[in-house]
Amino acid sequence: MEKIKLVLEDNTVFRGYSFGYNSSVAGEVVFNTGMVGYPESLTDPSYRGQILVLTYPLIGNYGVPSQEKEGKLMKFFESEKIHITGLIISDYSKDYSHWNAQQSLSSWLVKNKVPGICGIDTRALTQKLREKGVMLGKVVFEKDIPFEDPNTRNLVNEVSCSNPIVYENGKTKILLIDCGVKYNIIRSILKRKCSVIRVPWNYDFSDTEYEGVIISNGPGDPKLCTKTIENVKKLIKEKTPVFGVCLGNQILALAAGADTYKLKYGHRSQNQPCIKRKTKRCYITSQNHGFAVDNATLPKEWEEWFYNANDGTNEGIIHKSGLFRSVQFHPEATPGPVDTEHLFDEFLELIRKK
Repeated sequence: MEKIKLVLEDNTVFRGYSFGYNSSVAGEVVFNTGMVGYPESLTDPSYRGQILVLTYPLIGNYGVPSQEKEGKLMKFFESEKIHITGLIISDYSKDYSHWNAQQSLSSWLVKNKVPGICGIDTRALTQKLREKGVMLGKVVFEKDIPFEDPNTRNLVNEVSCSNPIVYENGKTKILLIDCGVKYNIIRSILKRKCSVIRVPWNYDFSDTEYEGVIISNGPGDPKLCTKTIENVKKLIKEKTPVFGVCLGNQILALAAGADTYKLKYGHRSQNQPCIKRKTKRCYITSQNHGFAVDNATLPKEWEEWFYNANDGTNEGIIHKSGLFRSVQFHPEATPGPVDTEHLFDEFLELIRKK
């Protein structure tokens, strides 16, 4: 293994060894505390522009699954490719074992031209990010490069589909605004006997037939999705049922007239406890986001639906009519618990009753 280093914007340097693609990259350094699920996490478009630190020490031991497809979707991944900018881990397991493993994590990173560093004290790195917040960083292999803040780019435009895609599986038609959708959101709707019309983030769907709308997850600052926000405002005016997931929660809030802000270090894990405001029931959720809705700015006809049990931040909003709702967490999981998968059923029941 060749030597490589991670440099943070405060000039802290972590030195390690390359086990991925040998190149220098820059992005935002974030951490995820999940113990499993790196194939799903690395292919999550919400990580676009980010250098991901995995806090679980042993990574790579079960390899990377096959490229098998179910219909138009990859069966074991959340998109067609790796979206992280770089991967930082403690110990890399070169030897892997799993019934569905087709290649090593290293070879997968190389094929996707994503650098990886192992031999890093990820505990010390995570403590620094927890204290100072997410930081800009760069992976330097041979050639030095400048720091870059990915949140100044319209990352959603980089990961959204370029043309509409239709997935047929029932009479009920759900319009999916693709801001960087995880495939399991699509799978979750299809298995409930609905058809999905997946459209780009800035698509004019005024002439499209559908019964309800889902706003997907995605990367970056939601305020850069101006066209999506405009379209969602029209949906609210037309009283079309809307369900937002992750970035979709922030976009729905902005369309409603509320505000969003950047979190200090975000929520990226598979064990975030979220409490439903009215019932006080707690759900364990999977999360991956760096921005949040400001509760104090919600208009009077809107209310907080869920909140985070750890820090009290917003985890969902709902209109008093019940027609428009969204969650900051991932009910589709992959990876993580499926405690909140029933929210898809509730949304579809709302549509079918309308």
